[in-house]
Amino acid sequence: MAVKMRLQRHGSKKRPFYFIVVADARAPRDGKFIQKVGTYNPLTVPATIQLDRQKALEWLNKGAQPTDTVRRILSFKGVLYLKHLLRGVKLGLFDDATAMTKFQAWHNEHEANITRRNEEHRKTQRARKAYTPVVKKVEKKEEASEGAAEA
Repeated sequence: MAVKMRLQRHGSKKRPFYFIVVADARAPRDGKFIQKVGTYNPLTVPATIQLDRQKALEWLNKGAQPTDTVRRILSFKGVLYLKHLLRGVKLGLFDDATAMTKFQAWHNEHEANITRRNEEHRKTQRARKAYTPVVKKVEKKEEASEGAAEA
């Protein structure tokens, strides 16, 4: 049985909300699934992702194939990087403690980048709200004078 990690759509029309699930590849998109691994809400800024990292890693190690979108989510959350590091441990390139240290360093740097991007986004949003376009009254006078010239 081919197993896929994919998104299962919920929410009303034009208000998507997704469950990240492990399902048989033959099952319909919103049909029967084996296990729920997390959630994804693309409507929030930034998108909200809740993911059980251990469950996702277990299913990847069992051979579950993620879809393109789920692959991006797993990469963003660091699950694919953790799988990569644990493969290095299996091959004897380094020990488990070194792998966890590398992952923790990556995770801290990643969280700092996310925080920085969120702050930049908030600043631009505040700047957009603070900006009020100035309408010149001169333009209206010119229109009025053109109307008078035609008459």
